[in-house]
Amino acid sequence: MFQFLPHSVLQMGTIFLSIVIEALPFVMLGCVISGALHVFLTPERVKKLLPKNKFLSIVVGSLLGFFFPSCECGIVPIVHQFVKKDVPTYTAFAFMITAPIINPIVLFSTYIAFGNAMKFVIWRVVGSMLVALVVGIWLAYINNEPILKQAGLDTACTITEEEHHHEKEGFWHKCWSVLTHGIDEFFDTGRYLIIGSLLAAAMQTYLPTGAILQLGHTKLLAILVMLVLAATLSLCSEADAFIGSSLLSLFGNGPVVGFLVFGPMVDIKNLLMMKRYFKTSFMLKFVGIVTVVVSLYALAI
Repeated sequence: MFQFLPHSVLQMGTIFLSIVIEALPFVMLGCVISGALHVFLTPERVKKLLPKNKFLSIVVGSLLGFFFPSCECGIVPIVHQFVKKDVPTYTAFAFMITAPIINPIVLFSTYIAFGNAMKFVIWRVVGSMLVALVVGIWLAYINNEPILKQAGLDTACTITEEEHHHEKEGFWHKCWSVLTHGIDEFFDTGRYLIIGSLLAAAMQTYLPTGAILQLGHTKLLAILVMLVLAATLSLCSEADAFIGSSLLSLFGNGPVVGFLVFGPMVDIKNLLMMKRYFKTSFMLKFVGIVTVVVSLYALAI
């Protein structure tokens, strides 16, 4: 039916569909969780649950991913809802960084992908925790600028009135509100997933991957190449370890670990979804810090 189209276009279409099909269930789950947080989580509850000490709050956020697992495909709506609900930014982003990596499913898939080698699981967890701590400390003690766009700030200002409304609702009405908000969030965020997936598919099709792979002559260059691949491929964190293990003989341990740590934090579809809620200046600083920390960590391995 579409055989009149060039082969590269058909290949791009196939990659695009595979990315969307892989990511869609996790985005939907993330939006439903976002709806539940919107209805049931109040700033007062947040203040009771989180430590008052900023550093301890960052550590708590970093560890939440193990008990509250989420793929990176659906993490952005959850983090946005956290920030709107007065969860400190340093706690919310510590959670966003580690949750797609330290959750049990990803740890198990990484263990299997590398032939039951526990060291790659440990390197991946330690790397994600290190990045979460650095980003959390930056947000807690250095960054003084608001990170939400004005639309997000305006929405946050109206949250108190909605919370009082939800508190008066019965349980089933609250469940309906969760679904309603989740659907709204899904259609709001989904368009950025589509655009990001299309860009990722185009880059995978037309970017000369073979030429890029030839660049990895030195360790630092190999790490940078693997970070570019991680962002470009936009793989789900449950599956990226199998791709990483196939590149192990070509690049070595450090660059592959950098690939495993960087990918779930920074990829094309996630950045576009983040752009919906967060300021561009903040996103550039965030990507820069993550890139530097992951590169140094991979060099040390």
